[in-house]
Amino acid sequence: MKILNFGSCNIDYVYALDHVVAAGETQQSNGLNVFPGGKGLNQSIAAARAGAEVYHAGCIGEDGGFLAELLQTSGVDISYLQQVDGKNGHAIIQVTKDGENCIVLYAGSNAAITKEQVDDVLKNFGSGDLLLLQNEINLLDYIVERAYEKGMQIALNPSPIDENIAKIDFAKLSYLILNEVEAAALSGFTDEAANLAYFQQRYPKLKVMLTLGKRGCIYQDGERQLRHPIFAVEAVDTTAAGDTFTGYFLAGIAAGMDCAEVIKRASCASAISVSKHGAAPSIPDLKSVEYGLKTMRVKEL
Repeated sequence: MKILNFGSCNIDYVYALDHVVAAGETQQSNGLNVFPGGKGLNQSIAAARAGAEVYHAGCIGEDGGFLAELLQTSGVDISYLQQVDGKNGHAIIQVTKDGENCIVLYAGSNAAITKEQVDDVLKNFGSGDLLLLQNEINLLDYIVERAYEKGMQIALNPSPIDENIAKIDFAKLSYLILNEVEAAALSGFTDEAANLAYFQQRYPKLKVMLTLGKRGCIYQDGERQLRHPIFAVEAVDTTAAGDTFTGYFLAGIAAGMDCAEVIKRASCASAISVSKHGAAPSIPDLKSVEYGLKTMRVKEL
């Protein structure tokens, strides 16, 4: 099964701070690093490093050439990645001494996708292929409609939550991968069980992968629920944790692995990523994850 990720490519400007800046506050940064990032790029790299056949579609700006190079050297096919005029999308990321983060996005080239590009790319994919989407590009609803018509399985990571998510027909999705904050924004419930019940009742065929931070994760489909705790690591930067989890999760699904094993592997990969700085640079390869599965312990729920 091929994975097509129609997603963002960002340049991340990461500022080290004692705490996230509050309204009206000025705070001296303890450091600045520039990393490749974007949820789309991160998830493509994670899936490729997990061993999947991954194609990345989208747009980069005039300053985004190194992002294309990173995707390619990470094993991602960039045949459907276009360069456009203007600045690349970027993110301003505050990372605290406790490893928490706060992110401001500028769309830039990520908002330059056209319907013609979408149609052109989707000609090369069909039933049996998996489409991965996040909410950092334009034309999400159009991409979902065209991919659904072609019989593709569609996985959505609805981040960040905004008005564009409301345009998407969730009944046409196969997988929904989200955290508890995003789930609450969509369902209106803060309770985990209520969130899962909301999606099950409204979209009975939808497979939901809900990540719960320090409480691990839970997977739900029409037949079962599977839960897995987090692995014990010292967190230094959580920026790409969710993207790493998503990439490894979908790579396992594409490979036809048992779902319980998929979740375990994705959780381990995510734990390794939070123990390193940066977004894309923190995403582990499969060999590191396999070693981690043998040596790392989980925290009991």
